[in-house]
Amino acid sequence: MTDRDARLAAFFALDGPLAAAIPGFRARGQQVEMAQKIAEAIAGNRVLVAEAGTGTGKTFAYLVPALLSGGKVIISTGTKTLQDQLFTRDLPTVRAALKAPVSVALLKGRANYVCPYHLERNERDGRFLTAQDATDMRAIARFARTTKSGDKAECTEVSEDSGAWSAATSTRDNCLGQDCPAVADCFVMHARRAAMEADVVVVNHHLFFADVMLKDEGAGELLPSCNTVILDEAHQLPETASLFFGDSVSTAQALELARDVRSETVAAARDCKELIDEARGLEKAARDLRLVFGPEPGRMSAAQALLREDFDAQLDALTEALARVEKILETQAERSEGLESCLRRTQDLAARLAGWRRPEDDGLVCWVEVFSHAVVLNATPLEVAEIFRRQLSGHPRAWIFTSATLAIGTDLGHYCGEMGLNGMEPPALTGVWGSPFDYGEQALLYAPTGLPNPNAPLYAEAVAAVALPLIRAARGRTFVLCTSLRAMRRIHELLAAELSRDAEPLPLLLQGEGSRSELLERFRRLGNAVLVASQSFWEGVDVPGDALSLVVIDKLPFAPPDDPVLAARVEHMERRGLSPFLHHQLPRAVISMKQGAGRLIRSEHDRGVLCICDPRMIEKNYGKAVWRSLPPMRRTRAQAEAVAFLENLPPPRGG
Repeated sequence: MTDRDARLAAFFALDGPLAAAIPGFRARGQQVEMAQKIAEAIAGNRVLVAEAGTGTGKTFAYLVPALLSGGKVIISTGTKTLQDQLFTRDLPTVRAALKAPVSVALLKGRANYVCPYHLERNERDGRFLTAQDATDMRAIARFARTTKSGDKAECTEVSEDSGAWSAATSTRDNCLGQDCPAVADCFVMHARRAAMEADVVVVNHHLFFADVMLKDEGAGELLPSCNTVILDEAHQLPETASLFFGDSVSTAQALELARDVRSETVAAARDCKELIDEARGLEKAARDLRLVFGPEPGRMSAAQALLREDFDAQLDALTEALARVEKILETQAERSEGLESCLRRTQDLAARLAGWRRPEDDGLVCWVEVFSHAVVLNATPLEVAEIFRRQLSGHPRAWIFTSATLAIGTDLGHYCGEMGLNGMEPPALTGVWGSPFDYGEQALLYAPTGLPNPNAPLYAEAVAAVALPLIRAARGRTFVLCTSLRAMRRIHELLAAELSRDAEPLPLLLQGEGSRSELLERFRRLGNAVLVASQSFWEGVDVPGDALSLVVIDKLPFAPPDDPVLAARVEHMERRGLSPFLHHQLPRAVISMKQGAGRLIRSEHDRGVLCICDPRMIEKNYGKAVWRSLPPMRRTRAQAEAVAFLENLPPPRGG
């Protein structure tokens, strides 16, 4: 053991500073080894890819060497929730325990901060879709007068998904930057200045990649100045990177532009009624493009979208509406910074729309995503490895990629290949540390017999029939995780019908009945609830304790074969002589399954059953790759054994 390793181990020892500062702290060998590997990577400006199973304590494993390193550190997380937890709880705890004299800052995307300029403009314009939005706007205005951070997470009076926030915040498109009349009061600028001066900055992946993209354009702020980048929840990076290294244009951006053109015209060019009329025309063109598609959200290739009646015609209408707005703005832009910004945005939106319709790069796949109120036209790179690898060159720094789910079995090769980390000089360091939990004692993996092929018409009915006796034995306390919204709704309907017949029906929750945080809070509070959910609850959800004792998964989480990005990647890999299934679809499914299974055991006291209904896990050769990557639970195919395990658990609080 080197002197550095010994000093680091002392911080995690039973008589060390962490144990003294944190009630119930327990030293874990995996945590210490991981911290030592991270310290090695930081000292040598190396790349490290580290999988750490649930319960390893990976957050402290990277925070301790990071705070002791003496350089500037960027920590990027998968979600704003984890970002807030790091900044408000974990970082202060470790900093105090180590007595480390480091400054820390939290930086979110600009849409999370009140924009005084747009707040004042849009409050005065007074055009809101609902009375609730108008009420919320007044509450945000009161908040803006008293807040120091401007972070909308602190404005508890207004729901996070209120429509008023879009009128009270800025975007990269409509921010006036240094030309803004309210720049002295800008919360985003204050947050960025604090981040530039801090030793440790906590961001999220979306903001991190936005900064990477600005760096490519010569305008990035954070990345050039740091010594270490720690990317937590790193399994999300291939997907996030593909979004940022591609391009998109949406009807929501067009509607936002139309709103801002109207607002800026009222403020600085009220006599130009023609511009207000054309802004309304742009708004109509954007809404008409959304109306080409049905009410259901979905994804399709550009070629499939073009088969829709009126799609091409409505793209033409949107292009022409942008051109008309641009022509008038050219005559009015000099009247205010806001109108000048609207002109630049109109030109940029028109250029990106034209680029999507006639892409020049054959490494991109063009596709359409339909949301409830918007359509997004995407151009996504088929691979991000080479693009991301360029980010690793240049200024020497350490890069730490960590998550509970990166490996297939114990092999990190697939992840390293996706992120361009293979073949580096010096080679990337790697490490896989298993969970310290006793899965053989704490959990049971149940693979039921007799289920039909997952494509069978009545498969959802078969899943519900398997789940019901387990749910009753567990007395609620269940997540039913589905691989599609259609299956989620059908299984919920079937469970609702059956559970309603019970003398004391269990509380049954459905994804979409509230925000994710609201549903989780209700689930925890009830103590005996059943939650039927889809993709939103497969990861980033933590319910330790006896409120969750059963996780039922309907199918292996393969991406749907008609997904436009997947279809293009399959074709691309086949042209290169690779097996898309073995090199892309199966590894992605394994990592998703590990995330879903990871919801069950969150502490050393948790106990429960993981039920995976899909018969392919047992019957197909590739199924071994799935269950061998799961934690080492006891396994059974007998329903009676799974029911008995659940019946022997202590009763729930709400039961």
